[in-house]
Amino acid sequence: MTEEVDVDLTDEQPPVDELAALRAERDEFKDRFMRALADAENTRKRGERDRREAEQYGGSKLARDMLPVYDNMKRALEAAGDAGDGAKALVEGVELTMRSLLNIFEKHGIRLLSPELGEKFDPEVHEAMFEAPLPGTKAGDIIQVMNEGFMLHDRLLRPAQVGVSSTPK
Repeated sequence: MTEEVDVDLTDEQPPVDELAALRAERDEFKDRFMRALADAENTRKRGERDRREAEQYGGSKLARDMLPVYDNMKRALEAAGDAGDGAKALVEGVELTMRSLLNIFEKHGIRLLSPELGEKFDPEVHEAMFEAPLPGTKAGDIIQVMNEGFMLHDRLLRPAQVGVSSTPK
């Protein structure tokens, strides 16, 4: 005796509208996931760049504060250069201190910008303190250097302060 069992072999398929809604929801979640991954990667890269910049330029405030020390030592050396033998030891001490300071600057990526007389004025690295006509020069030539400038790696710490020739009369 065999019994007949009524089995429905057709799988019930969800309605087409429900399937489209599920696909749209899946696509939305995939899009959000991809955006979150991209945001995480951008944040990682930005953090790495910020860390490198902090490492490289973190001491710029200290460096800027040390520049007047350099200026004063340079002026002391210039003034003491005309002094007699009594000041010789003082001059040697200041020169040694100056070399030490410049070595520390170099070690930390601080570079001296020392324009030459007759060099063309560059507003990117020079600050014009005055302008005066000087025979034998062209307009825009540096005619005097008051203070040297400094770079920290590729950033300007302080422009060189210079006098510039105007059109000679």
